[in-house]
Amino acid sequence: MKVCIVGCGALGGLLACFLSRSGVELTVVDRGRQYEAIRDNGLVLVDRNGDRERVKNIEVSDSLQHAGDFDTIFLAVKAHEIGALAEDLSACMNSGSVLVTLQNGIPWWYFHNHAGPWENHVIEATDPGGFLSTKLNSHNIIGCVAYPAAEVAEPGVIHHIEGVRFPLGELSGRQSPRVQKIADTLVGAGLKAPVLDDIRSEIWLKAWGNLAFNPISALTHATMSQIATYEPSRKYVIALMHEAEEVAKALGINLRVPLERRLQGAAKVGNHNTSMLQDSLTLRPMEIDAILGPVIEIADLVECNVPHLASLYALCSLRNTANLAQARDMSC
Repeated sequence: MKVCIVGCGALGGLLACFLSRSGVELTVVDRGRQYEAIRDNGLVLVDRNGDRERVKNIEVSDSLQHAGDFDTIFLAVKAHEIGALAEDLSACMNSGSVLVTLQNGIPWWYFHNHAGPWENHVIEATDPGGFLSTKLNSHNIIGCVAYPAAEVAEPGVIHHIEGVRFPLGELSGRQSPRVQKIADTLVGAGLKAPVLDDIRSEIWLKAWGNLAFNPISALTHATMSQIATYEPSRKYVIALMHEAEEVAKALGINLRVPLERRLQGAAKVGNHNTSMLQDSLTLRPMEIDAILGPVIEIADLVECNVPHLASLYALCSLRNTANLAQARDMSC
C-alpha cells in the first residue's frame, strides 16, 4: 500500500512514526523547518517514558505536486489549511484512492452521504462557498477521529503524550473492504483503529470536549487538567457542553459517553497544552472555524439556542485576529 501523510506536525508525525513500522510505502509531506529536519535526519519519536526512536525509512516531500499518487492519503493538516491543498490533493489521487480526514471539529463533508434531511448541505464555516465539496469527492473520503495527544518538541521531534486510538468509518456507515484494510494497517502499526458504523457520532464525541477545552485554553493559557478541575471554568465547560449536546441530539446523535466521564477523561490528560493553545502561543491560525463555527452554524439550522458557544466563538475570533496581527508585525 502506498500511503501519504499530508502534514507532519504533532499528529501527522506521530502517525508517520507508527506507520513506518508497518511495512507500507510511506511518504510524508510538509514544509519549512519540519520538512528540512525530516529530510536531513528522519523523524524522532519520544514516547511517554522519554525513550527516543529515530525513524528513517520514510520518503519526505515539500510539495504534493511532486509526491506522486497514493492508495491512501491521511490528511493531517488543520481544517483551515485544506482549501489551499485541494487542487494538489486531487492530483495525488486516482479513482481508487482513499482520503482519510483527521481534522478536529465538524468536517466540511459532514452532510455528504448523510441520508438525512440536510443531505449535501454545505457547512460554510469549514467549506466557504462549497469549494471543498466540489474539489474533493466525498465517495473517496473515510472519516477518522484522532484521539492521541502529541506535540512537536522541536523540528523533526514528536513527543507522544498519550493515546493510540484512531477510530474510522465510511461516511455511509457501511462496512467496506477498503476501510477494513486501512484499519488493519493501523492496527499492524501498533495503533487502535476500530471500524465504526456511525463515524459522525464519534466525531461529535471528540468535538464535544474540544469545543470547550480548546478555546478556553487558548484564551487563558490553562491546561486541560486545570480547566477541568478549577470550579468556575468547570461550570463554564459544562454549560458549553450542554448547549452542544442539544445540537447533537437535534441531529440524532447519541453521545455514548456521559458528560461527567468526558470531563474526567480531559482531567486525566494532565498538563497538556491543547492544539489550539499551541497554535495561539506560536501565533499560528487557530481552528476556531472548524471547532466552534460548525456547531454554531448547525445550531441555527436545527433551531437551538447556544449563547455560551456564540460568546466563546466571538472572544476566540478576537484572540485569533490579534495573534495574526502580531505575527504580521513581527515578520515586517
